[in-house]
Amino acid sequence: MDNSTRKTLAVILSLLEEAQERLSDESMSQVRDAADAEQEKFDNMTPGLQAGERGQKIEAAASALSSAADEIEQASTALDEAIGHLNEATE
Repeated sequence: MDNSTRKTLAVILSLLEEAQERLSDESMSQVRDAADAEQEKFDNMTPGLQAGERGQKIEAAASALSSAADEIEQASTALDEAIGHLNEATE
């Protein structure tokens, strides 16, 4: 591997490591906590309110936030793997 490629990969590796730091467990936990709070709001509503527009919006938000937390976790895992592969390739 030539020096130019190594330098390019070092920059990419640095960017990926920075992104990984930003996708910390704390970030994922905060999103998951928000999902749990929305789900708890929904669960504490009467069945009539749950079926209403507000209840449906709260339930949809809880579901979307839960999905977002799952995706953040998957992205974090994928970044870990990519960083590992880049480190291996540039050794």
